[in-house]
Amino acid sequence: MGNTESVVLQKRLARFRPEERPVIEGVFDQLQGAGGPSGAPGKAASGKILTLEMLQLAMGTMAPESLVRRVHRCICSIDPGLTTPNTSGKTNQPAASGVGREQLTVFLADTLRGTAEERAPLVMAMSQHASGAAAVVTCEQVAEFLQDLISAVVQILVHRGRLQGWKPDRMGDSSLGVKLLAEQMCSELKPSDQGTCDVSCLEDWIFRVSQVSVYLEMLVAEGLNVSLSSRPAPTLLPPCRETPWKELRCLLDLPTLMFLAPQLPDSYSAPWRLVFSTVLHGESFTRMVAGLTKRGPTLLLIKDTKGHVFGGFASHGWEVKPQFQGDSRCFLFTVFPSLRVYTATGYNQHFMYLNQNQQTMPNGLGMGGQHGYFGLWLDSEFGRGHSRARPKCTTYSSPQLSGEEDFTLDSVEVWAVGKPPEPEEGEEGEGKKSILNVDPEVQAIMEMTGKTLHSQGLREPEEDQD
Repeated sequence: MGNTESVVLQKRLARFRPEERPVIEGVFDQLQGAGGPSGAPGKAASGKILTLEMLQLAMGTMAPESLVRRVHRCICSIDPGLTTPNTSGKTNQPAASGVGREQLTVFLADTLRGTAEERAPLVMAMSQHASGAAAVVTCEQVAEFLQDLISAVVQILVHRGRLQGWKPDRMGDSSLGVKLLAEQMCSELKPSDQGTCDVSCLEDWIFRVSQVSVYLEMLVAEGLNVSLSSRPAPTLLPPCRETPWKELRCLLDLPTLMFLAPQLPDSYSAPWRLVFSTVLHGESFTRMVAGLTKRGPTLLLIKDTKGHVFGGFASHGWEVKPQFQGDSRCFLFTVFPSLRVYTATGYNQHFMYLNQNQQTMPNGLGMGGQHGYFGLWLDSEFGRGHSRARPKCTTYSSPQLSGEEDFTLDSVEVWAVGKPPEPEEGEEGEGKKSILNVDPEVQAIMEMTGKTLHSQGLREPEEDQD
């Protein structure tokens, strides 16, 4: 077996750069030395196997205990001769016997540098409820594994200080977000008629849903402290700037951010900036318009009184006018009770609509569909809206987003999520407060006294947020 193991290991190690191979080869010894100040793992068998307790000591701060058990069970199931976990249905050595050096090396190589074909048996093994192998798993078992995995990723982001300015204690419930993100990822599975997934089903899923590999790599690299120069830690959250967290209870949570950020054209590069919140600025359509316009791309988040959370991404800065605007990069989405994104169908170009103070055209904000039947509509008489999709919105193929077709607002947030547009000539520079941030009554008085309103930029009332 020695020659076979040597060939297998050399092929796995060849995936890494020469300077990275000692790191991979040293993980086994490093984990054995992770017994804390007392050096507890220094038992007679410690030179040959890696126990569950050793793995828990190494990964305990980064992953839930249930996930550490899944990882240990998975590595124990790897046959270095076959180079993959046993999925034949025959029971391998019990997990209590521990992990061998060759098994760990194969696991590291396949999680960090493997293909979807090589990762699928690992996910299969980690999704199972007990040691011993099965040829299939259920979607529910995969979802439970994903919840553990996503929880670990969130834990890593917090523990490693990679929150990018976000404050989880002032945001939504991450545990709920974990469940919703796991369900969304599982919705991409294509199980058999019996509702089960074999290795080929998981392989297809891992190939299409890139987050599975990203999260798995992050768990292994961070949880087992494997630092590779050629693979920096992934950025899973966009930077957050200029947000008054002390006064805010955000509608977003970390897993929802991890889902929404990759959908945006600027992805993780542009900072997110809160430009309107009913909590901070009150229930005012005028104030919301002030936050929306001249901001570049924005993300609108709505919670209705039935508890549904949903919204839309605007790829362009909003303009107040009686025509549709935007382009096919716009989309609608739901956050609760499910995480979903609905992209443009190409059927029409009714992406964005924003109008105010018109006699003949609808006044409000709309995305998708048509006048009177928007996929998402907020009336200018703040507090009411509708999501009419019978059966789907023509522009985005989205279903009804809200709890009821005609809904009542609970709260609204608007986030600027792209690079801010350059100020037009004659507008105030950054840091000056626009006159349009003051009350409409004040504006009217100034107009009557002959004062000129130079800024129609509808700037964010940043002073109010400090």
